[in-house]
Amino acid sequence: MKKLGWYLFGIAFVLIVGVVIGWWVTHDSGDAKKVSSQLILTALHDRGFLVTQTYVFDEPLTIDASEQNFWKNILWGQVIKAHGVVEVNLGIDLSKVGEGDVAVAADKVTVRVPKAQLFNSRLVGQIEVENSQGILKRLFDNDDGYNQALSEITAQAEAAALTDEMLARANESATQEISRLLGYVVTDRTVEIVIK
Repeated sequence: MKKLGWYLFGIAFVLIVGVVIGWWVTHDSGDAKKVSSQLILTALHDRGFLVTQTYVFDEPLTIDASEQNFWKNILWGQVIKAHGVVEVNLGIDLSKVGEGDVAVAADKVTVRVPKAQLFNSRLVGQIEVENSQGILKRLFDNDDGYNQALSEITAQAEAAALTDEMLARANESATQEISRLLGYVVTDRTVEIVIK
């Protein structure tokens, strides 16, 4: 019976020592991860380009390359009618945030980020092209008009996305998204995002 008591005492002792060591290893000693500008820059740079706004434009297009002269139109004229859907993405390049753009104070962290800009644009689905060409144009310089239509539709969509109102929305979304992202890194202070 005495041996059983010593075994139970030994097991209890090992468990207590394990709990104390575990508490000591995992206990927050007050030297928790310090918030520094380098820590914030690392968190931001890891994200690269942050897409904050995506717009989809349904773009119709007419390119009229006809001339005023009736006979020239019949021989060399061209009218391209096209229709396509273009996706345009705007956002902020977080790799451009430098050490001078981060200010860490006792109660607040301020981060200056660049303005939103165009990230990319792409055609969604197919582009429908209707091409009317003059007789000689069709014979000697046949062009289906696809590339020109794609280029023009994409340019129209990008111009529509880069208006002041659309950029303001992208900037507002960026400040919210970056604040949320830094909320995981900076837990004991308020975060202020300023657009440069």
